[in-house]
Amino acid sequence: MTRTATARRSRITPEREAELYAAVLDLLREVGYEALTMDAVAARTRSSKATLYRQWGGKAELVARAMRHNKPGPDITDIASVDTGSLRGDLHALVRSQDDGVMEQNTALMRGVAMAIHGNPDLLRAFRELIIEPEMREVHRLVQRAVDRGEVRADNQAIEYVLHMFVGAFVARDLIDELPPTQAFFASYLDAVVLPALGVPAD
Repeated sequence: MTRTATARRSRITPEREAELYAAVLDLLREVGYEALTMDAVAARTRSSKATLYRQWGGKAELVARAMRHNKPGPDITDIASVDTGSLRGDLHALVRSQDDGVMEQNTALMRGVAMAIHGNPDLLRAFRELIIEPEMREVHRLVQRAVDRGEVRADNQAIEYVLHMFVGAFVARDLIDELPPTQAFFASYLDAVVLPALGVPAD
């Protein structure tokens, strides 16, 4: 899917792509995934439906890419550009890379799409390929750097659950506390939960 989609989108500028993604997310907030149609996206973005299908293949991939482009929570797919020399520094730098307003704006959106995923195999497949699997690979790279530096034991069982901890924190903040995730929340969560689980001092 990824190589094909990249080839399809080669004729669209990054600015236009970002504009389309923003419009898709606006529609998702307004009507939800099930009621969102490619006709509505075409009308909102002044595009032809044929162009949208040619560029993205269908609604599931378009929505997943829009979510990837504007994903709330720490941006752990940009690990290559973050190397502070310590795992704690890397994780806190990633937390600081996300604006509180963006995370708050998209909390309800993520919740609604997560519900739609359970009944839509195409959406689940797109999310796994475009969001979940890339993040799993990047988390592994980040933790492996810490293992190579001697910060984390290679046999630490928590290594396999770092992404689970991030996702759990994001979901629990909304579900249990009825509050949006913020930089301060994630920073505290890192020091209280993630780093101790990996055997890394919080300070």
